[in-house]
Amino acid sequence: MSEAKAKPDTADADRETGPGIPRPVTPSGIEVPELVTADMVETSDPGSPGEFPFTRGIFPDGFRGRLWTFRQYSGFGSAEDTNERYRFLLAQGQTGLSVALDLPTQCGYDPVDPMATAEVGKVGVSLSNLAELEMLFDGIDLGGISTSFTINGSAAMIYAMYLAVADKQGVPRDKLTGTIQNDILKEYVARGTWIFPVRPSMRLIADTVLFSNRETPRFNPISIAGAHVRDAGCTAVEEIAYTLANGLAYVDELVKRGGEVENFAKRLSFFFYVHMDFFEEVCKFRAARRLWAKLLKERYGVKDEKALRFRFGVVCGGSSLIAPQPHNNIVRVGVETMAAVLGGAQSIFTCAYDEAFQIPTEASAEIALRTQQIVAHESGISKTVDPLGGSYYVEWLTDRMEAEAVKVMDEIDDYGGVIPAIEDGWLQMRIAERALERKSATDSGERVVVGQNYFRRDDEAGSFGGVFRIDPEATKRVVEKYEAVRDRRDNGLVEKTLAELEAAAAKDGENLMPYLVDACHAYATVGEMVATLKRQWGEFQEPVRL
Repeated sequence: MSEAKAKPDTADADRETGPGIPRPVTPSGIEVPELVTADMVETSDPGSPGEFPFTRGIFPDGFRGRLWTFRQYSGFGSAEDTNERYRFLLAQGQTGLSVALDLPTQCGYDPVDPMATAEVGKVGVSLSNLAELEMLFDGIDLGGISTSFTINGSAAMIYAMYLAVADKQGVPRDKLTGTIQNDILKEYVARGTWIFPVRPSMRLIADTVLFSNRETPRFNPISIAGAHVRDAGCTAVEEIAYTLANGLAYVDELVKRGGEVENFAKRLSFFFYVHMDFFEEVCKFRAARRLWAKLLKERYGVKDEKALRFRFGVVCGGSSLIAPQPHNNIVRVGVETMAAVLGGAQSIFTCAYDEAFQIPTEASAEIALRTQQIVAHESGISKTVDPLGGSYYVEWLTDRMEAEAVKVMDEIDDYGGVIPAIEDGWLQMRIAERALERKSATDSGERVVVGQNYFRRDDEAGSFGGVFRIDPEATKRVVEKYEAVRDRRDNGLVEKTLAELEAAAAKDGENLMPYLVDACHAYATVGEMVATLKRQWGEFQEPVRL
């Protein structure tokens, strides 16, 4: 049995009865006044929902007209395994799919590559070729479901395969909805699934966006993701700044390629993690939405309000979840879901409580989905638009978050922009330093994490719930299917499409998406397409900065 008195995991004798009163400062370092009054709020009128600068939301009716998309991030083992989980989640009321891919697929390796064999199907589903996507979406109408792919380095190949599956299902491309993450800049600084050097990667992203605007006008060809830099260690303010700075870099690349901002900006989307400081998270979204609209209007002269809308999805969970006392994570995800809704997210996926240490079981995934459904249908917070708007504290903190984010963006501009900052390793170092600060604060007890550094049980052998195990035969099945596809496909056609892809890659102005779609229809593999482009572009080399 645990002791009645909470004991901290620290040698500080002054804290033996608990962490004491929290410091009046947000995780971003913003000092919080004891009381915020009307005269302290710079933006006295936050405006109306659905109107520039969209502080209070991008739609006049908020969630009264339509709720956010309910997603659960899921994928493991083989396509058959994951298809079964998708059917389960859809039957429980999920309204959008969010595909987790294994590391070999993310990094451009086929399952038989020596670099891949230990990781096939481990943190996501293995999708090496069109046949796997056909199985993944077997019995699922792509014209009636929104599908999100957390994929970056090989995003263009997965998007091309998705189009090929839709073609085979007979679904018109203009009916497809969903998102590919496709944000390579944050991969270099936070997540690590990059493949090509920065500049050819930017070209490939521009190709997907411009192609998608024509072929799949309801699909989001990029989700500019501050989520991963946040989980890598940076603050909420920096999450805003780095995300919007990356967004501007993509806008500049698209303009250079001849894109019209008024057109392509309508399909730019964003992606964040939600952490545990409730009001800072709500204000983060309000500030980011307002700042993005201002930047597009002032820098690029955008007038169309649909192009100024900051559309974003979130994950409730991530690094805010911990392995000790994992059922506490259900509460964390509940708090974060409330913040996401009150911040105006367009899509939400809620982590399961056991994701701190394993792929979720069906039971834990269902609890995560039910969390969203309870917030949507029982809490009442979606009945009116921006219910926290007008709060002196919320408006004050929104103003502060925006001002601090602008300062960080100015630092990036002074360095020469995001791309030089990544190529030199400057941005990577900034995030690493912040991660060390966060860990030090947790280790010292300054940052309270219930169940980890305070209020721990002496006996941590409590029930974690069910244990998820990937079918040990899944990897074998993946490899067998891969070999079967290579045996039955027209290898002459594969070689022809890959040769055309390589020739197109040598021409800077050529859009590569039509060539990738052709290669996918021929059942070329992700590894083959990536290897073809590597011959033209090489690979990114991580800068070493001391």
